[in-house]
Amino acid sequence: MNRTNEAAALIRDALHLTLNIQAVKFIEDPDEVPQDALMAKENFGHLSLCQAFALVKRNGLTVYTDKNSEWCWAPVVALGYADCSPGTEAYEIIKPLMGIPDPEKAERFFAEFPRLPLGKYKGLLIAPADKAGFEADVLLINCDDNFQMRSLLSAVKPRNGKMLEVKMDPIDSCIHTLVTSFIEKDYTVAIPDPGEQERALTGKNEIIMGVPAEKLDDLVAGISSPGFRHAQDPDLPEEMEFDFPRPPFYNKVFSLWGMEEGPEWSFPRK
Repeated sequence: MNRTNEAAALIRDALHLTLNIQAVKFIEDPDEVPQDALMAKENFGHLSLCQAFALVKRNGLTVYTDKNSEWCWAPVVALGYADCSPGTEAYEIIKPLMGIPDPEKAERFFAEFPRLPLGKYKGLLIAPADKAGFEADVLLINCDDNFQMRSLLSAVKPRNGKMLEVKMDPIDSCIHTLVTSFIEKDYTVAIPDPGEQERALTGKNEIIMGVPAEKLDDLVAGISSPGFRHAQDPDLPEEMEFDFPRPPFYNKVFSLWGMEEGPEWSFPRK
């Protein structure tokens, strides 16, 4: 097993994920693509990047996508498959369609859209991360619910020592997770965009975290630490409980503040 496989298996088991973590490698030379990878256009026809992710996360396939197979504009721009820089005709066509009515704001937004160097990468190799025969540049973790995402954040925070700073957009989730993570070498979080739900049949409760290779060791260390506790969905009671038991430190600080004390539970909870 390589580093990507080991890390993905640990994350999957710790969070009880039902969807495959996707290992993504940016390909500069198509000769690097293994023979067992399914070539997207030859095997499926034109597809969007989110559909390729779906074939991996749900079906466990290894897929190679490139400019010729891509059927969505955003990956073409962000992956540097074609020129859409400010001033080009393509840029002017797409800019008004970013969901921002103010032309100046739309200009600023689209000028800062994540873009890899033009022509550097020829495609993407995507595989289930626990079985991938390569080291990933980025891992994409599709959480089934917010409990799993909270667990990821719980693993990240002790290592970062701060809150995760996330920029949210209602569209282009494939770009804001994959490409932004790769460029900024940092975690990203995104809600699947409408196209991902309509065309890739993404579940309505899914939420995605992008993890660049540079952060993988930190994430594994956070999940492996003694203090990590998976925030799984408990069997919730039918009614809320008031005056509920709390960690012992609550009584200590509440006493200092002149407030009432109450029942305690020990940590970690069983």
